[in-house]
Amino acid sequence: MADSTFDIVSKVDKMEADNAVNQARKEIEQRYDFKGVGASVEWSGEKILLKASSEERVKAVLDVVQSKFIKRGITLKSLDAGEPYASGKEFRIEIALKQGIDQKAAKEIGKIIREQGPKTVKSQIQGDELRVSSKSRDDLQEVIRILKAADLEVDLQFVNFR
Repeated sequence: MADSTFDIVSKVDKMEADNAVNQARKEIEQRYDFKGVGASVEWSGEKILLKASSEERVKAVLDVVQSKFIKRGITLKSLDAGEPYASGKEFRIEIALKQGIDQKAAKEIGKIIREQGPKTVKSQIQGDELRVSSKSRDDLQEVIRILKAADLEVDLQFVNFR
């Protein structure tokens, strides 16, 4: 019998992220405490750019954006928010969306699978994702359970379960 496999990936649904940004933009335009402070949220290439007149206001805009991402089902592990920095008369924060699993995190996941997972399970790094294989589907489900319980700095999705 052929091995059963699944892939471990870390991806953010671009449409859900776009919807979260649009919802945050609408809320910021409506809220009274953001009137007259130049608060805005917009896409800047692949990053989200937050602007406001003071450091506290831009951090408040960040809170609104993060809450919208959570409501859309995107974890904060998928966001890489920078520190506020001054740009002319306004403060800005850039947020990058984390796509893919970097080599360091992939090695850490592989180590967890080797140490805590069943001995029949094998994992291999393929670019920015991991392929996990085993003869037993139950062993693969055990690996998924272990990885969900592990406290990792990346958001994991399990796809292509065969």
